[in-house]
Amino acid sequence: MARKRRAVEAADPQALLDALPLDGAQAADLRGSGLLDLALTHRSYSYEHDEIPHNERLEFLGDAVLQLAVTEQLYTTHPTLPEGDLARRRAATVSTRALAVIASQLDLGAYVKLGRGEDLTGGRAKPSILADTTEAVIGSVHLALGQDVSRRFVLDLMRPLLDSDEFLETSYDFKSRLQEIAAAAGTSPTYRITETGLEHEKVFSATVTIDSVVAATGEGPSKKEAELAAAQSAVRAVLAERGETLIPRG
Repeated sequence: MARKRRAVEAADPQALLDALPLDGAQAADLRGSGLLDLALTHRSYSYEHDEIPHNERLEFLGDAVLQLAVTEQLYTTHPTLPEGDLARRRAATVSTRALAVIASQLDLGAYVKLGRGEDLTGGRAKPSILADTTEAVIGSVHLALGQDVSRRFVLDLMRPLLDSDEFLETSYDFKSRLQEIAAAAGTSPTYRITETGLEHEKVFSATVTIDSVVAATGEGPSKKEAELAAAQSAVRAVLAERGETLIPRG
């Protein structure tokens, strides 16, 4: 008989505080404010505990703090890049995937207070929960310690991504970029999906076409991933033909 999974309690956040880019006094002030505890409280936990406050408002604030800090840093670091290239670098840096990677490096999922159902369905490893909680933590730092500290906190936290073009490529929004390429040609991408294999192990193939511009294919275990693979191939083909790089520097 298969053993049932048990929900686990969130770990004491002191180890998380020790891993965050804060000095001892700042970490103590953050914990003392109660805002870190709030940042680590998911709405699923709130629903199971008398609707106590959860982290979505802090997430909203943290997103704005993150966006501003990263935008200012990119603007300063890349003085010759046009707006569109700056926007693409920013989008890759603050994407759900990027934030989830940072959260995983901190083992953030271990500290999140989750409802039983969310926990039992793997919530501690879900990129969306990890990314949202990261933004909530940023929001808590901003409120507890002020704008100057929160800006430095964001840049220290995101430094590996800001300095890594290789990572930015893996976080790149190929479907949106392909949409931009198509719009410039006065059209839009067309995707065609086929599938093979048994019901429990299907392989999806996607062909994306932009009339008179590009056609490319990609495969994946889902329609979404197949389309993404096709879009990536198409974008890379167009940029290679134009002699352009995916992540411009300037």
